Amino acid sequence: MRFFQLERVAPSRVDYDIRTEPKWGLPGLHCPTCDETWSGVGEAYPAVDLSDLDDRRKFKARVEEDFAEFTRLRERVRPLVPEGVPLEPGTTFGPLAGSGRGHFPELVFPTLWTLLVRRESLEQLQAEGLHGLMGCRTELRIRGSNPPELLELQLEPRGLLHPDCLPRNLPAPCATCGQLAFTFPQAPILDAASLPTDRDVFRLGSYSTILVGTERFAETVRRLGFEGVEFQELPTR
Repeated sequence: MRFFQLERVAPSRVDYDIRTEPKWGLPGLHCPTCDETWSGVGEAYPAVDLSDLDDRRKFKARVEEDFAEFTRLRERVRPLVPEGVPLEPGTTFGPLAGSGRGHFPELVFPTLWTLLVRRESLEQLQAEGLHGLMGCRTELRIRGSNPPELLELQLEPRGLLHPDCLPRNLPAPCATCGQLAFTFPQAPILDAASLPTDRDVFRLGSYSTILVGTERFAETVRRLGFEGVEFQELPTR
């Protein structure tokens, strides 16, 4: 099986503008061990609804200085998210809010790490037998006479980069907060043994801003003539 990085087509042949913001999120973190203040980017669970949490307003904070409080907030949402996901600082939840206008392609990237799909296009992909495509409602205000319904795909972190493409002497992640900062490799290689077999599109577990699709996903999107995305093959080892 071949794998491909999903990238936004730039410049797009379709003229649109969209600005989005998630409804809730874990705050950034000041770690008492490594003394770093940081927040990750990319990890998102739009299907997770925090409306019933009495302290949901806490999921608007920018940085949490108290590590015990950050841990408490993370454990509050853990029962609501898929089992085993990392839940790093900055993880977002709930429907995207915002606004947009213009003519939207079938696949839309409001950011490089967020993928929206028109409802009818998602139904086509699912009818083709692709696996793991969960479309989540948004709260986007799309201007125009016949605005499309845009859904956000919940892309869970799966798979790792192969050690051969990582920097030499990469330090171990912080034992307390788990931070491990490095630049995405110019020549990335995926660790074949770590890649999922139950879904056709996912977020790369070791670099959450990178979206990955299987050969089935890439071929189906191309055959259906969907616009808005291009594919860059990622070798495996």
